[in-house]
Amino acid sequence: MANNDEEKEKRLTEEAELEAKEKEVDNKDEESEEETKTISGYALKFDEPSKDLGGFVEVITPEALKDVDFSNCFLLYDHDYSKPLASVKNDTLKIEVDDVGLHFEATLNDTTYAKDVYENVSTGVVDSMSFGFELGIDSFDEDEESGEVTRSIKNIKNIPEVSVVTMPAYDSPNVQVNKRSYNKFIKKQQEKQKGANKMEKTLIDNQNTEVRNYENYIRSKGEVRDVTTENAAAVVPEEVIGEVFDLKRSDYNLAQYATVKNVSNGQGTYPVATNQEAILATKEELAEIEDIDADMFANVEYKVETRAGKIALSNEVVEDSEVNIVQEVKEQLTKLVDNTDNKHIINVLKDFPKKSVSTLDGLKEINNVTLDPALDKTAILNQSGFNHLDTLKDSDGRYILQPDVTAPSGKSLFGLPVVLVSDKLFANPKQGTYPMIVGDIAQSVFVARRNQVTTQWEKFDFYSQGLAAIIRNDYKKIDDEASVYVEFTPDNEGNSGE
Repeated sequence: MANNDEEKEKRLTEEAELEAKEKEVDNKDEESEEETKTISGYALKFDEPSKDLGGFVEVITPEALKDVDFSNCFLLYDHDYSKPLASVKNDTLKIEVDDVGLHFEATLNDTTYAKDVYENVSTGVVDSMSFGFELGIDSFDEDEESGEVTRSIKNIKNIPEVSVVTMPAYDSPNVQVNKRSYNKFIKKQQEKQKGANKMEKTLIDNQNTEVRNYENYIRSKGEVRDVTTENAAAVVPEEVIGEVFDLKRSDYNLAQYATVKNVSNGQGTYPVATNQEAILATKEELAEIEDIDADMFANVEYKVETRAGKIALSNEVVEDSEVNIVQEVKEQLTKLVDNTDNKHIINVLKDFPKKSVSTLDGLKEINNVTLDPALDKTAILNQSGFNHLDTLKDSDGRYILQPDVTAPSGKSLFGLPVVLVSDKLFANPKQGTYPMIVGDIAQSVFVARRNQVTTQWEKFDFYSQGLAAIIRNDYKKIDDEASVYVEFTPDNEGNSGE
């Protein structure tokens, strides 16, 4: 299955010929005239070479748009779907493909940010456009004399949005390019001639350029800014942030048990498959599908929040070229992500239905009766609760926690793999009472994550300095019946009650 995230690309159109106009429109109901604000220009232009996109330049051919359906296209500000300016659907956005490229004219809605965009365009502060697209067909060709490689976009599947943008947000280093076809081209060249090794090295070198530029940004304490930026902050390169967000690399991040999705919008609704008792309903052939007893999906509403943290860097570390400073930033950022995920996931889980029990039989009942047997259940214990159960024996002298090589902690409780977290993260509600989560974490917690992370060099106080890191995410409950928050207060005898 293709990765849709890899197929979606963005491009900057610098000479967009943006214009802002006010039109007088008759209002027949009120027998008056009112002014509407419009902007127009080109979202893209044909056959104009782009900047260097990492070993090649790009042109969009006139036939590339022949199959595009623009009926669902939006005009946005900085690719932000929470800030729509106009839409083809409600006839406020007019799209036309002419000999030059993709021309648009938009009647802006009456919102504060739309008025700001109009003002910035009319005064010339903003003069660039960008567009998001899904690639259909492309090809790579090398000029034999100059050695320059050109990517020709011959077919575009879809253009869901065009955006008014500022230059720093989408300059050439931030272009998102699907390089699979480029890699195919490289392989073909290798088959034809050994000299293609030079081009392959160029691609590899360009993949490392963003990391090197980011290192220069850190070592110069924000002075050298040959990096992708957003709102004056440096965007952490994808190679770095991809490893930070790779949940397989961390044994202590609870997000690896939750449902984690990368989202492109700041807010919205995400359908998550649930453990409902949905069945296939009998239907007449060719008849409409009838309603069934349960929904297969929970529509989880999310709104990502901006969360900031500090990455401290001493002068010695910054100035020592032998130190892998990007790795240092990556390690601190990883810890920030782990701690943030764990704190908010535990907070969501503590909001599930609470059960207070005093015996092991009470714990068994939660597992056997309260929770659906179809759930993929796990038990999350803190250090104190783990220690209590790990030293407790049943009436036959067997330890309650059994060895389990497949469990994260190496132990299981009544067959449930145990995840162990610290008392600091999951504190005892009172002395002698141990908190637990029993349930299916993937069915319980949804993590909406924006992959882009930005950093800004700052002096934190008189003694410390470093990078202020900005991460955007949200944590929501999925299914209220998928987990139980347990407060286990052992009875005076401390046994199972069996």
